[in-house]
Amino acid sequence: MQIREKLVDFVVNNYLFGDSARMPSDHESLVDQGIVDSTGVLELVEFLEEQFGIEVLETETVPDNLGSIANLTKYVEGKKVGSGLAR
Repeated sequence: MQIREKLVDFVVNNYLFGDSARMPSDHESLVDQGIVDSTGVLELVEFLEEQFGIEVLETETVPDNLGSIANLTKYVEGKKVGSGLAR
């Protein structure tokens, strides 16, 4: 499964309770759509670290990195390349 698909699956199952019809487009804000709140961001960071083997620094928990599926995908890909984990 690709990074984007893993992220979408996580959001649908953990924040939307399986209701994939409520999933916003890749570029829509997960916070502005009311899907992820401050506690949700912490859960998301834990998922990213465990699932993708990356370290999310506190300074990186910004909308440009974690705000949407598109931003999350780009962020994880960048972290994996930077750490030599990219396939």
